[in-house]
Formats: sequence, structure tokens, C-alpha cells
Amino acid sequence: MMLAFFSFILTIMLYVGAKWCYQHKPKVYLSPLLITPLLIIAFLLWTHISYDSYNTGAKWLSDMLQPATIAFAVPLYKYFNLLKKHATEIIVSVLSGSVVAIISSMLIAEGLHLNTQIVNSLIPRSVTTPIAMGVSTSIGGVPTITAVFVIMTGLLGAVIGPVLIRLLRIENAIAQGALLGTAAHGAGTSKAFEFSSIAGTISSLSMIIAALITLCVTPWLMSIMLVIF
Repeated sequence: MMLAFFSFILTIMLYVGAKWCYQHKPKVYLSPLLITPLLIIAFLLWTHISYDSYNTGAKWLSDMLQPATIAFAVPLYKYFNLLKKHATEIIVSVLSGSVVAIISSMLIAEGLHLNTQIVNSLIPRSVTTPIAMGVSTSIGGVPTITAVFVIMTGLLGAVIGPVLIRLLRIENAIAQGALLGTAAHGAGTSKAFEFSSIAGTISSLSMIIAALITLCVTPWLMSIMLVIF
């Protein structure tokens, strides 16, 4: 019990410390989403504490994730008129991004000659973890491997996405939110709120739409790709 409580507090303290550093020096390599897992891994290796032992306490944070997702409804309600005005652009953008993410994942995995189970685990990597694991199960993937791909995708999207936005000079909050929410789910949404509350709200909505699209079209796209290849 003490170890579980210690893991819970340690994770929070490391995240708060990393966030404090990022606020004072907002560099990509100091992102809390990147630094916190690395510090935890280093600590577990140094102390020889197993992941299962650490996760007895850290999972309390994971359990809070699902009710916390409901908080996304607040900005959606606040900006409902704006969302209604740009509904077509948002839906078309997220649909395009979701389909490209699924097809590109399949092509990359096939190009690397990964086995079928790994390919199926990789395909739903761009949506939020609970839905990605469900899709993975339905198409013959391994949910735990999918969860790892989802985390990696979120981290990379949260790091690379803002860089692309600045390089391509994407100043429209709708476009910023659609990009980050579609490509990097919750991690991208967290980053989108750093741009503006509107970008964060659009990212929240995009994440939800992307999850629904992936859930519906993945089996259909897979059957088409199998015919083609």
C-alpha cells in the first residue's frame, strides 16, 4: 500500500516539476509528456521496482482519466455556435486525417514486413486509448501493444505538431485544433489548449470524431486494402 501511494505521489510530483520547467523554458525537449515518462523509467531501473508494483498506485491516475474526459464537454458547450458554424470544415478535415492515418499505418507496417498481429495493433494508433484498444481487439490486434503505439503517437504528435504549425504558419485556431486533435488525440488536445481555448475546443471535438470514424471505417478499409494488396 505504501509503495502504491508513493508511486501515485511520485508521478504527480514529477509531472508538476516537468511542467514548471516547461513553463519557464518552453522547449520541445522539456515537454512534460516527454520528460515525465523518461524520469519514471529511469527511477524504476535505478530502484529495480517492477512496473507492476509501480502501477498499483499509478493506475489511480489512469482511472481518473475517463471521468476527466467529461470535462471536454465544457468548452464544447461554451463554443457551440462556433462549432456549428465550422461543422463541415471540421468533419471533412477529421475524416480525411483519420482515413490517411489508418491507410498510412497499414502501408508502413506492410513495408516493414511486420506480422499481421502487429499490423492490426498499429492501425488504430491515432485515436484515444480506450477506443483504440477496442478497435484493435475487433480486428485481431493486441490491445496492450496498441496502447503503446497510441502513447508514442500522442507524444510524437504533441512534439512535432506545434513545430509543423509554426513552420507552415497555420494561424487559424480551427485548423490548429483539427490537426492536433486528429493526429495526436488527448496529448495533442493538451498542446492545442496552449495555443488558445478555441484551438483546444476544436481539438477535443476532433479527437471524439476521429475516434468514431476509426471505429466505423477501420474494418471496411482493411477489407479494401486486403483486396488491393
